[in-house]
Amino acid sequence: MRTTITSKGQITVPKAIRDRLHLHPGDQIEFAVCEDGRIEVLAATIPVASLKGFLPPPSRPVSLADMDLAIRKRAAKL
Repeated sequence: MRTTITSKGQITVPKAIRDRLHLHPGDQIEFAVCEDGRIEVLAATIPVASLKGFLPPPSRPVSLADMDLAIRKRAAKL
């Protein structure tokens, strides 16, 4: 797939790529330069819902009071 760079340095991401990366208006993309000189285009916007289950559950239930206390302790160190 090809696209053209405008005089302002802008490009249109082809629809097939937008669909593959699940990109929507307002999303951000990231360009990564690889050691071998290749450039990778990555979707930088990740829906929060996709992070569900990313971390293991805590070993014991944590109450809201415990969370508030941990936040206050950490904030006091800053």
